[in-house]
Amino acid sequence: MGAEIAKIMHTDLFSLLTEEKTLPAELDSFASANSAGSYMYSNPAYNKNAYSTGELELIKAESYPSILQERMNAFQKISQISGKQEYIPKKLLKNHVVILVSDGLRNGISLDVAAEFLEHIQIKKLVVATTVASMMAADKMHALADEIVCLDVVENYISINHYYNDNTIPRHEEIVARMKNIILEW
Repeated sequence: MGAEIAKIMHTDLFSLLTEEKTLPAELDSFASANSAGSYMYSNPAYNKNAYSTGELELIKAESYPSILQERMNAFQKISQISGKQEYIPKKLLKNHVVILVSDGLRNGISLDVAAEFLEHIQIKKLVVATTVASMMAADKMHALADEIVCLDVVENYISINHYYNDNTIPRHEEIVARMKNIILEW
């Protein structure tokens, strides 16, 4: 989706990979890592379990070894996927419209990770584009984005594969080549 948008709008294309992890106490998408090196915990206000700050600190303290292991696993997986891909040059985003594109948003924690990445960059506008989102993710989009393009908001988000007839994902090398050569498709 991102490549098609970049081609039509004559713009650059970058990838911010995220990896969500479910951590102890069966918290849904409690933590997420990204390819820029950030690792964050979801905002409990958006979590259906709604743990208090004290409860979160207790869970983290009691489960520190498993949390640390999950964190290392997340970064290892992202590193394997991204290979030698360079990080997004933040100076190229300054004073521009940024469009975050996702094939689906289950809970919106990837939006939190992207917002954290963009936090200290002065951008003109943030647009979020996705084909399908859960109600929780839609709430998060409204809180973070200046503009939203979402084809469907569903109450019971199943999995991304459920919403596509063909969810064939190109090989990583193909994705990187398309990002590097997007200008040739303008």
